[in-house]
Amino acid sequence: MAHHPCRRTWKPVLAALLLVGFATAQAGASGRTHGLSAFGDLKLPADFKHFDYVNPHAPKGGRVALIGPVARNTFDSFNDFIVKGEPAQGLELLFDALMERNLDEPDAVYGLVAHSAELAPDRGSVTFHMRPEAKFSDGSPLTAADVVFSLDVLKEKGNPVYGLALNDVAKAEAVDAHTVRFTFKVTTNRDLPLLVAGLPIFSKAYYATREFDQTTLEPPLGSGPYKIADFKAGAGFVSYRRRDDYWAKDLPINRGHFNFDEVRYVYFRDRTAGLLGLTGGELDLREELTSRDWMTQYDIPAVKEKRLLRIELRDRTPSGAQGWFLNTRRPKFADPRVRKAFDYAFDFEFANRNLMYGLYDRTASWFENSELKAKGKPSAAEIALLEPFRKDLSPEVFEEPYQPPVSDGSGKDRKLLQAADKLLKDAGWQIDKAGKRTNAKGEVLEVEFLIEADPSSERLLAGFVENLRRLGVSASIRRTEATEYQRRRKTFDFDVIGGRYALRPTPSAEVRGLWTSDAARKDGSSNLAGISHPAVDALVERVIAAKSREEMLAAVHALDRVIRAGHYWVPNWYSGVKRVVYWDRYNRPEKTARYDRRIGIHTWWYDTAKAARLKSN
Repeated sequence: MAHHPCRRTWKPVLAALLLVGFATAQAGASGRTHGLSAFGDLKLPADFKHFDYVNPHAPKGGRVALIGPVARNTFDSFNDFIVKGEPAQGLELLFDALMERNLDEPDAVYGLVAHSAELAPDRGSVTFHMRPEAKFSDGSPLTAADVVFSLDVLKEKGNPVYGLALNDVAKAEAVDAHTVRFTFKVTTNRDLPLLVAGLPIFSKAYYATREFDQTTLEPPLGSGPYKIADFKAGAGFVSYRRRDDYWAKDLPINRGHFNFDEVRYVYFRDRTAGLLGLTGGELDLREELTSRDWMTQYDIPAVKEKRLLRIELRDRTPSGAQGWFLNTRRPKFADPRVRKAFDYAFDFEFANRNLMYGLYDRTASWFENSELKAKGKPSAAEIALLEPFRKDLSPEVFEEPYQPPVSDGSGKDRKLLQAADKLLKDAGWQIDKAGKRTNAKGEVLEVEFLIEADPSSERLLAGFVENLRRLGVSASIRRTEATEYQRRRKTFDFDVIGGRYALRPTPSAEVRGLWTSDAARKDGSSNLAGISHPAVDALVERVIAAKSREEMLAAVHALDRVIRAGHYWVPNWYSGVKRVVYWDRYNRPEKTARYDRRIGIHTWWYDTAKAARLKSN
């Protein structure tokens, strides 16, 4: 099954929304630091030469063609920062931020456009000191005014995910041409310094003659390592050319990165066509997300001869939450017993053994495969956070956290279906004379699963849908093209939709966009299930305001318990490895970054000797 991340994976959003906290450690006499981190010291000193997971001597050159990390079969815009349109993949290569992640640390960033940061003693503001040599790709200087503009335009016209995360940022002001200060509304949100440190930086002058909140196929002006060289919109491609004049190419933070002369994202109508693109040579690299393809589609001469390599890379990042999300904005899903019944109707054991070759484990938590996952009974610290909401919470919140049921693997486990039947009846949905599940008003329980044109999704849903029909639910699958799918997803026009939240080791302000009542009301947010609960809202704020990792973990564990007990989703599965197939003309560093989800394009490099041998074969 292909994963479908619910959040876009552009670099600015990863930087702006997946980073946390700050540290006052390692500050000089002036109070300036060369990086920021959460709850502790920075791993790297101010004079570090490069990150530990790169080859600082990697040669530059060659090309890599791939499918992007988000499964899409078309694009119509180069604006990745608004709700409108279907943006091209790879746009993160165009933009720099004030600071950038070290992916060997759970939550640390180091200077890029800014060489240092200075946090106010009361934590009410942070000042960044910028490199005067920073420039946009047209040669114009990148100044504090551009940083101020970037914050303002993202808050006013950007995707709602920015507005939610940046709600507590009062303003940005240019102290001088190369110094920018951000002032915060609160001093308890530890995320704010790095939220602003990771924002993409746009040219104020460029957007003086262009509308930021409109889709466009004009290649945008950025200051990053690549420029758009060529493209064909729709089911075509977009090609990024490495900039020889990139102002930051020799900084320690970039050493060993961005080694390809060309990065090319190719679009196919579906993953099957993409597989043919790989074996036919149109693609160079593919992360294989479909278990059936991994097990059955690579018994070909190129693989046997080791010209096309299949590797498994250990995935040590939190697996997050993949599943089918039930839209509680619709009255039929208002009762958690109905939602829980859907969980009992899905036979993971059957699907994993018969459709996915036993390659996966069942997801239980929204923070799967990480220390953030709640286990056992609540600790005293968790109880203290949960107690004020006891009357509004299910009793199971205060017991062992909810675990999805384990079936007999038959595909139609009678015991689980009987449990689902009872849950539906208790929620007021009875079986009528025609065998349909109806409520007291005579309304039939009709449920549509919205999917993109992806055969693997339909194959994995088939057994689930059949079990729902056995329960009298009028269940169906609606396949749509990418444009309609994205429109309906952004406006929450669905009953059930698949998705994946790729969470991180230190969650903070970005979780407002995942689970809060405010996010549930905003089109384009990642709160697919429409979760709106006072305990969730309060616990989200406790996660954000935590002053230590221990406090943060207690709040996250409590939050996990509440959401799991709410049965807002039917959890899917996860894997502890990333499966990658690529033509043997590349090399990669010996070490993989602990928290890196990316494949290939940032630290791998083109090997001319391997490429020559491959061509001669």
